[in-house]
Amino acid sequence: MSGSAPPTKVPKNPPPLKAGMDNPWYDYSPFPLRPKLTWPGHARVAFFVLLHLEYWELIPDEMSQKDPRFVGEYGSFVPDYRTWTQREYGNRVGIFRVLDVLDRYQIRAGVAVNALAAERYPFLIEQFRKRKYEIIAHGHSANRMITSKMSEAEERAEIQSAVAAVGKAAGVRPTGWLGQDYGESARTPGLLAEAGLDYVLDWPNDDQPYPMKVGRKFVSLPNQPEWDDVQQLWLRRIPTPRYPDIVGEAFELLHHEGGQVFNLSIHPWLMGMAHRIKYLDEALRRIERFGNSWHATPGEVARHYIDTAMD
Repeated sequence: MSGSAPPTKVPKNPPPLKAGMDNPWYDYSPFPLRPKLTWPGHARVAFFVLLHLEYWELIPDEMSQKDPRFVGEYGSFVPDYRTWTQREYGNRVGIFRVLDVLDRYQIRAGVAVNALAAERYPFLIEQFRKRKYEIIAHGHSANRMITSKMSEAEERAEIQSAVAAVGKAAGVRPTGWLGQDYGESARTPGLLAEAGLDYVLDWPNDDQPYPMKVGRKFVSLPNQPEWDDVQQLWLRRIPTPRYPDIVGEAFELLHHEGGQVFNLSIHPWLMGMAHRIKYLDEALRRIERFGNSWHATPGEVARHYIDTAMD
């Protein structure tokens, strides 16, 4: 979730170990011991779609850090026209196929928008606004992650400028954050809360929302990379025809358990390709057959949790 941090000295008297992951932001909470969450209309499961609208800098700042897994077939070059042109396909062509499919199922998505994309794609922002989609802040650009190599001041400025740019383009200030490639430092949740945001999508450690300890009401929302199209089809090379089965089987179990959240992350440059778009339609058709699910935006799920499950 973060880049490499400078080595630190081990304290002479380290604090005692606690259950769960070593960080101060939340407590370990085993699923069987929690009260079951309830969703509007007594729905069995909350469901949201998370689209990505991203801009890739051809010549990024030399201090930028990007996910090292995303390179061209023959390595990385600057400028990398081959790799980033393929990503740009999503913002020119693929996105409209994805929107057509979401319209068919009357799904209002959340859209993770980075600052440079917000400035460069006003036509797409307007398409999202017409559909009453939620706009979510998504960092500066697709090849600039937040990492521990940033100073606190640099990270704070990065978050605040991204939130401001996305809010200006969308006409409404975002309430949620998705870090580029889940990038965070050890201080990110606190800085996100300081910036006035209500939830984060960077911690894929649960199937339910949970509170984070930032001094006010602030929520981690589930965002499972296991069902992300890039993780499945691009990085793991799972055959595309398997996609509807993976999505449908995951949704079926969460629907059976009840009180859970299912999210589906979609990158238009990948799923919007001519040979893949039918599999998105098939996956959503499988989900629709279950019924008794609450189709919401990420922000609506976070707000419902804050209003009904947090003291």
